[in-house]
Amino acid sequence: MTLKITEILQVLSDSTRLRMLRLIKEEELSVAELQEVLDMGQSRISSHLSLLRRYNMVSIRKEGKKTFYALAIDQSKQFDVVRLALSTDSNEEFWETDMSALQRIADRRRRASERYFDEVAGRLGKNYVPGRSWDAIGHFLLRLVPKITIADLGAGEGVISQLLAERAKKVYCIDRSKSMVRIGLELSKKNGLSNLVYKVGDLEKVPLTDGSVDLVLMSQSLHHAEHPEVALQEAYRILNPGGQVIIIDLKQHQFEKARDLYNDRWLGFAENELYKTIKDCGFQKVKVEIVAKEENEPFFETILATAEKRV
Repeated sequence: MTLKITEILQVLSDSTRLRMLRLIKEEELSVAELQEVLDMGQSRISSHLSLLRRYNMVSIRKEGKKTFYALAIDQSKQFDVVRLALSTDSNEEFWETDMSALQRIADRRRRASERYFDEVAGRLGKNYVPGRSWDAIGHFLLRLVPKITIADLGAGEGVISQLLAERAKKVYCIDRSKSMVRIGLELSKKNGLSNLVYKVGDLEKVPLTDGSVDLVLMSQSLHHAEHPEVALQEAYRILNPGGQVIIIDLKQHQFEKARDLYNDRWLGFAENELYKTIKDCGFQKVKVEIVAKEENEPFFETILATAEKRV
């Protein structure tokens, strides 16, 4: 739909709608989260969002019973004035408060995920985990090259890394759960693996320097990332030129209970979408394939993705 400039200006003239657009430009948010930030009633928030949707300025994504809103303006000239309004520094007195509330929401999401993994630390590898099968792990291990430096992102207790460290030059296990890292350290000391290094860190802010590893592994961790594309950009950053990323994750599914049972942020990934996201991060020789299918409900399928950093 082609919009008149007067219509767009009318939308932007309302300070609440402009605040909403600025907020969802920074982070995908639910109605309840927007209520929390803006300190307004649900009906008022929904009314503004309905108008923004009518003018194709926001998109929605369903997550169970929740609906999340994100900025959706395209690159057409009709939205130039919107981009200008959003790129201009906001000096309104409420903007600093808005950003503070937004940070609080992001921190709360992260803490909820950390609590889940802290609670299951020590037993995660012993119990059932969707997509973790010996078939998938076999494909994973067949692609490894000995005597290289590896980063296992979202490693948990480092079950796979414990095996890799027996042959690799060095293996970094990165996980945001302090409990997981503590248990992993105890296991590595017990097994005498001095080349296995554990670090507390987030998939989206990996505590490793640029170009410091030869291989990045992401085994059933990408669907826990708040922003999968940022996690993949981090993987690209820490890889040496010519280095490889290997991802094992779930194919997109509809098993909503996974959000509560396993604290999954995303219900897997569609093959084509994952391929495009990896490609957009700068990787080359991208390949995405199904490597395992479970025989029991909910019939999870496991996908394997590989790619290389440009030389």
